[in-house]
Amino acid sequence: MECLEAIFTRRSIRHFLDKPVEKEKIKKAIEAAHWAPSGKNNQPWRFVVVKNKDLREKLAELTISGRIIREAPVAIAVFLDKNVSYHREKDIQAIGASIENLLLALHCQGLGAVWLGEILKNREKVEKLLKVPDSWEFMALISLGYPAKEGRSSRRPLNEVIGNWFD
Repeated sequence: MECLEAIFTRRSIRHFLDKPVEKEKIKKAIEAAHWAPSGKNNQPWRFVVVKNKDLREKLAELTISGRIIREAPVAIAVFLDKNVSYHREKDIQAIGASIENLLLALHCQGLGAVWLGEILKNREKVEKLLKVPDSWEFMALISLGYPAKEGRSSRRPLNEVIGNWFD
């Protein structure tokens, strides 16, 4: 898939087929996420892949988006490793770039995904449930699988989002 086509056609997918996702596709998407830019190349992101249905159920109980987590065959929890962090805001921005790379790589492989954030209210419970090191701070949960429905979206006209243009 051509780069701009991938960006312009990727949508958040919230309904998934009951079909397993190949491990190689997950690994390729995480590899793409790992190639995101980060300040001083510190690569502050860490990932936990959750295919286990019982564990996904426990994650689902921690958010109003539980149906999505239950229906998706895979969840990827994304963390900030505070041990390699040098500037919190910059590292969080890098993790956002990493997540976008992940979403695009999943889309390019025929998968759908959604970036879930409301679960952050239970950050500490997620960290305990997934048994991550104390230095890892939960940042987002990505639910993914083969799309059962197409996503839909729209955007404001560019003249509404460009404040000034200096030539």
